Amino acid sequence: MDTTLNFTQSLRSLTDTITHRSMRDWSRYMKASGLSMPQFFMLMHVRHREHCAISDLSQHLEITNAASSQLVDKLVQAKLLVRAEDPNDGRAKQISLSVAGEELVRKGISEHSRWVDEIAQALSKEERTKVAEALSLLNEASKRVEIRE
Repeated sequence: MDTTLNFTQSLRSLTDTITHRSMRDWSRYMKASGLSMPQFFMLMHVRHREHCAISDLSQHLEITNAASSQLVDKLVQAKLLVRAEDPNDGRAKQISLSVAGEELVRKGISEHSRWVDEIAQALSKEERTKVAEALSLLNEASKRVEIRE
């Protein structure tokens, strides 16, 4: 079999498995936390960016500024987000995670990562070394592809 085709099929199979497991785990965590998917995605985006504006959240979630503002309001009321003045523009607001929001996201990431830790433990030391090298190559290639898009 063509090595490129075999590699592509193996990579697709792996990404399908990871995507399925990831979506299932996140869905369970969101449900247990009482959050909707857009709310949780918003918290994750704010964590990734550290702080951002409503317009950034709207663009990331591909929703209107009004819808984004409503989601932010609910998360501020739930004490998961904090809204503060932008130090560079007094008319604008910066959104960041509250301590409770950071803890909720951190706990979700920790629970989500448990499966990855179990996979790592199922491999020998030599296998983990090989996989780490291969994943490093894949990560670098994915970054190059991401830059082009």
